[in-house]
Amino acid sequence: MNRDDRKLNIAQEESSEQDKKPQSFQIVEAYKALRTNLLFALAATEKKTAVISSPEPGVGKSTTAANLSIVMAQTNFKVLLIDADMRKPSLDRIFAVGRNEGLSTVLSGMTSFERAMIPSVAPNLDLLTAGPIPPNPQELLASSTMTELLDGLQKRYDYILIDTPPVNVVADALMLTNSTAGIMLVARERKTHVEDLKKAEDAVNQVGGNLLGMTLTDVQEQRVGTRSRYYKKYQYVYGEK
Repeated sequence: MNRDDRKLNIAQEESSEQDKKPQSFQIVEAYKALRTNLLFALAATEKKTAVISSPEPGVGKSTTAANLSIVMAQTNFKVLLIDADMRKPSLDRIFAVGRNEGLSTVLSGMTSFERAMIPSVAPNLDLLTAGPIPPNPQELLASSTMTELLDGLQKRYDYILIDTPPVNVVADALMLTNSTAGIMLVARERKTHVEDLKKAEDAVNQVGGNLLGMTLTDVQEQRVGTRSRYYKKYQYVYGEK
């Protein structure tokens, strides 16, 4: 079991295990705090769809999207998680499901959402994997078919989270700014530079997108006060050991 799988399991544990698993409890509570902040940000918007992205790869973006979708679904909201990282998908691995069909085949007209969607990967949570890697992921995300798909799905689900490639690597996430409430950026302690966060923020602003906030992963508890000086402009921080 790798580190991502452990974190996914942590998000599904009951928080009543505080005495037995204090570290797990802290991480579960951190994801719940992140959920509260995101729900607060989405409350001010008509659309209830959020894009999860990052400045660069390797910061825990997909794991954050997976765990956040699980804790949102635990509040009895009907949640859909979409893997729109059609270049390097990972949610199929995190949830241990196949991706013979998924977003790429739906947008290409090869199958329907109902056929491609994987129901109940967790209570109240459905999953649409990326599907087979297509030759034109950015064009698919920018298509009217994607806009129409999200418009229809927002009537069926309380919240939709979309995992996308890093903003500073490709512009895929930016293709969704008009169809969603905004973008939440994921950064990693001791890896992501503030300059890279600023570059990602500028990219979102240039296309008229809404930056919902930022979550900082892999934060050692004793470092939170120090790092907040550098990331104080952004909204969310959670730690893990």
